[in-house]
Amino acid sequence: QVQLVDSGGGSVQAGGSLRLSCAASGDTYNSYCMGWFRQAPGKEREGVAFIHNVGGSTYYADSVKGRFTISQDTAKSTLYLQINSLEPEDSAMYYCAAEPRYRLPCSWRLGGYNYWGQGNRVTVSA
Repeated sequence: QVQLVDSGGGSVQAGGSLRLSCAASGDTYNSYCMGWFRQAPGKEREGVAFIHNVGGSTYYADSVKGRFTISQDTAKSTLYLQINSLEPEDSAMYYCAAEPRYRLPCSWRLGGYNYWGQGNRVTVSA
């Protein structure tokens, strides 16, 4: 089992920045994907960004490319999502997710991840 603890959400004005963190504990795997999904009120949960720990390949949704940066500190078992140039449309609950995976690319499907954080709310005001 893997436990994920999200942190770092908050309320900011448009154009601002936030950094989300996801601390992992429990079982360890040689190869895995970790990433972030988000869910806005009344909308489906969608993939935002993912990273594979072997080689550090990253994947971004088109809507966040150039503004979001996913990274990981393997020594701290922590995943980060740096969010810049926030837009009101980015307001959502952001969930960290993880799954052992040897092949690339990382999955964009909700069902592709068995481990989830509790979520953090990001609110962006115009």
